[in-house]
Amino acid sequence: MRKINKILFSFMSLLVISTIVLAGCGASNDENGEGKSSGPTITVFNSKVEIVDQLEALAKEYTEETGVNVEVLGAAGDNYMQQLQTKLTSNQGPTIFSVSPTDAEKLKSYLYDQSNEEYVQYIAPNMELEIDGKIVGIPYGVEGYGIIYNKDLVDPKDVSDYNSFAGTLEKFKSEDINGLGLSEEAYFLIGHILNTPFALQDDPVAFIEKLNKGEVKMADTKEFQDFAKFMDAIKENTKNPLEVTYDGVIGDFATGKTAMIHQGNWAYDMFKDYDIDFEYGMLPFPLDGNDKLAVGVASNWAINNQKDEDEIKAASDFLNWMFTSDAGKRYIVEEFGFIPAMTNIEPKELDPLSQEVLEASNSGETIMWANNYFPANAIVNDLAPVTQEYFLSKDMTGQQFLENLDAAWANSVK
Repeated sequence: MRKINKILFSFMSLLVISTIVLAGCGASNDENGEGKSSGPTITVFNSKVEIVDQLEALAKEYTEETGVNVEVLGAAGDNYMQQLQTKLTSNQGPTIFSVSPTDAEKLKSYLYDQSNEEYVQYIAPNMELEIDGKIVGIPYGVEGYGIIYNKDLVDPKDVSDYNSFAGTLEKFKSEDINGLGLSEEAYFLIGHILNTPFALQDDPVAFIEKLNKGEVKMADTKEFQDFAKFMDAIKENTKNPLEVTYDGVIGDFATGKTAMIHQGNWAYDMFKDYDIDFEYGMLPFPLDGNDKLAVGVASNWAINNQKDEDEIKAASDFLNWMFTSDAGKRYIVEEFGFIPAMTNIEPKELDPLSQEVLEASNSGETIMWANNYFPANAIVNDLAPVTQEYFLSKDMTGQQFLENLDAAWANSVK
């Protein structure tokens, strides 16, 4: 009897061990306990630190719904690009990563061709990141800038060309109102407003390449010569921007001291701090009849083409879910706070400036962000100091300013 009991005990022990082993094997194939295969883990390396928490929440929701594990990686410090390049060249690159238009050319050997992916059809006109005829980046969202104006003080027809623009600034000066506000920061001083004459070239990128080689000059090009006239009108009739900070230009506009400012939809976040009692909108900078806002993309989602086929497929599925599912679209608009760059995403409520940018983007009636293709750090290190000198000098003409910009540009490409 004891022998039989011993045999039965041994048999039961083996049965329990086998059950545990089998359960363990089942857990490895179904980590979520929902009968779904987890598939390959995909990693997402994101450059926008302000959406890290929201992106992690989105990834968690996707994992819960699909069983696919998504790991969000953060950049330690400010040098995202350097860290990304290190990861890619050491074969430790993420599955999905952020890439700006200016950095895309450097990284093109790692960029997967997304041209045939389902979600590409929804990208707003001209907002895709394209290299060599291939779509290699999907925009995070769009932003736009132009002239933000007080509708109680400005009629759009009064700033539709150079003569009406200059005349309006003169009128406001006589009424002790600042007609147009720029500010001292490099992009708000020259980087954004200088975009327009570049964007009006037949091929802005080709023009920039010729400028880099010294084959063309701003001072010899009509759109820039006309731009210089606008700058002279601003210099003669408005408050010196070197005496105004970004906070100051926003405050002066919000309190009615300034009729127009050259800014973007991001200004709304600061407008919320004021009790503004007038309606406002955004106009194109009216150089040479331009009637389009400057709308562009700061960063794009790219897929690492060095990954295996299954991981690339998983990455594409994740992006498709983010851009087409109700949950993904909600995150883009409500949690990330982006103006969607996809025509299939319709935000419920946008502030007045973002709404105008969205409508321009979806219609394709925009000019490009040509300044994305300027030499690295040229705006801050070279163009801004020349512009400061222009606004400090009473005698420097707009044409002389252009000649100085050309010299500064040549220095930036040495």
